[in-house]
Amino acid sequence: MEEFTDLDRLAITTIRTLAMDAVQKANSGHPGAPMGLAPAAYVLWSRFLTYDPDDPLWPNRDRFVLSNGHASMLLYALIHLAGIRHVDDQGRVTEEPALPLEQIQAFRQLGSRTPGHPEYHLTAGVETTTGPLGQGVANAVGMAIAQRWLAAHFTRPGFEGLFDHHIYAFCGDGCLMEGVAAEAVSLAGHLRLGNLTLLYDDNHITIDGPTELAFTEDVAARFRACHWHVLRVADGNDLQAIAEAFHEARRVRDRPTLICLRTHIGYGAPHKQDTHAAHGEPLGAEEVRLTKRFYGWPEDAQFLVPPEAAHHFRQLLARRGAQARQLWHALWERYRHQFPELAEQLLLLLQRRLPPHWDRDLPAFPPDPKGLATRDSSGQVLNLLAQRIPWLLGGSADLNPSTKTFLKFPEAGVFTAASPQGRNIHFGVREHAMAAILNGLALSHLRPYGSSFLVFTDYCRPAIRLSALMHLPVLYIFTHDSIAVGEDGPTHQPVEHLAALRAIPNLLVIRPCDANEVVEAYRVALAQTHRPVLLALTRQAVPTLDRSRLAPASGLARGAYVLRDAPDPRVLLIASGSEVHLCLAAAELLDRENIPARVVSMPSWELFEEQPRDYRDAVLPPHLTARVCVEMASPLGWERYAGPTGAILAMRSFGASAPLKDVTRHFGFTPEAVAAAAKAQLGG
Repeated sequence: MEEFTDLDRLAITTIRTLAMDAVQKANSGHPGAPMGLAPAAYVLWSRFLTYDPDDPLWPNRDRFVLSNGHASMLLYALIHLAGIRHVDDQGRVTEEPALPLEQIQAFRQLGSRTPGHPEYHLTAGVETTTGPLGQGVANAVGMAIAQRWLAAHFTRPGFEGLFDHHIYAFCGDGCLMEGVAAEAVSLAGHLRLGNLTLLYDDNHITIDGPTELAFTEDVAARFRACHWHVLRVADGNDLQAIAEAFHEARRVRDRPTLICLRTHIGYGAPHKQDTHAAHGEPLGAEEVRLTKRFYGWPEDAQFLVPPEAAHHFRQLLARRGAQARQLWHALWERYRHQFPELAEQLLLLLQRRLPPHWDRDLPAFPPDPKGLATRDSSGQVLNLLAQRIPWLLGGSADLNPSTKTFLKFPEAGVFTAASPQGRNIHFGVREHAMAAILNGLALSHLRPYGSSFLVFTDYCRPAIRLSALMHLPVLYIFTHDSIAVGEDGPTHQPVEHLAALRAIPNLLVIRPCDANEVVEAYRVALAQTHRPVLLALTRQAVPTLDRSRLAPASGLARGAYVLRDAPDPRVLLIASGSEVHLCLAAAELLDRENIPARVVSMPSWELFEEQPRDYRDAVLPPHLTARVCVEMASPLGWERYAGPTGAILAMRSFGASAPLKDVTRHFGFTPEAVAAAAKAQLGG
């Protein structure tokens, strides 16, 4: 049984008062959840979490995820008291503390490392960016899958401690109301992730008020139905009971554990306890004073950190963490000598590098008028690259046969509870959780991919946005990229989706036009280290272009390139994906009327905008204002390339259910329509 002293209770009060003071000074934030969760967080960090503050990047550290990210001051107070070191922009651990007291005092202020919600890369000790509720739960599931895979792939007899870390996540009522968490919880139970412990802050409060307004389900029963081990702690201040729950969670290895912790929002706040006021706003100066009096704290003290409390907390965490890290490094040195090839793989993985020559001798698809769908060529390239990059793994939201993302080579296997070395992950019909789990995998330095139909980025977009915000090199492979889906109709025909995805900062969207552009798209995508990439691929076959007559597909790396030129072109035809072929056919029609046309393939706006001005002007000469842009999607954004007088052939409505050729003809996507628009640009 754990013993807790007055020093432990002093440290807990320090966490609470720091949260109160920071929120009060900022006049913004959420003091209630940090105050209520302070005892549980303190018990976890001081007695159970295996983490060395002097090396916050140590690979086998336990992970702590604060899914209810509005309680950020809880995490910031823990980081400050633990003395976690700062990590610079180059990923180097420095001697500087991650959060000195002045950073706590700058909570929610411009340029601080203590933003309103925790941000990965900004603050050492923050393992993932949280705030949108439920995302952290799914990230934690991804981290738990990653630990299982890393252990299965790298561990050899006698080296079982190489990857045996545990994933802890805190969440609240709001997280468990979100669908993304429900999806992830279901998958975690199915996969029997015994390396995952989720603590549920059962405080019965949301911003609207008591949870009984909208949330009366039996949470424990739901988790049991999802094959979780469920524990209850009736009093969030009972340190012994909290410790016993964490002990039991670590003993249960055949399924994940949920700890239902009953708390009261703003524990100890004399007048606001059991109200929602403290959840989303400062307590107020008078309430802060009264609460500090209740704690036996100097009422007028601001940001008081008793040195003995900080020292006690840091020593408890650091002593255990440093010892574990030192043992791990000794194990690692022996491993490096005994298994040098695996050790080299692991170093590359941790540095976000790829094996030497990973993209050498990629296939060159021969010209073929019939061609194949870009989803099919993607499947071929993905399978080849996955054999060269052992930590490339992923799957689809129940659509592997359609997205062609199943890894078929013999040693690939399927990730299951019994075979965690498998590299095919069956996410089930859980698009949102899939994308959020991919973030957890990437945060563990794996190279994950996920797939579905492009229209279902609607379900994935919040997690895709967080991939971009966290600069994670996640690969999204989305197929059925236009109204050419045909008979499935407008529910499955993406229209506005490309525009919405291109609007996300730091997301690289690539829509290749043929099999050889697909090859180049993968070359670009897997070379990324600090941003996600989304491939938009066709369901229907598209011709494989004859590159002996046209420009090489390597032009994709620059976002747009002159695919077919003419002497002194009079009109520009610009397109992405399958519509490039319409432009090529239209250029042939225009040739017959002695109208020279330049065809530009533009698979990636983002890559093109990164090119020097002289290159962009060479591809799209400013003086050549007769332009036609073609894409079977929303016209939004194409104005920048069409110019003020150019034409945009695009979708201005939803699609229709009919055979592919009927749909495209109905909406005007034919070579004749493109040629007619070109002639209209020239006044013909």
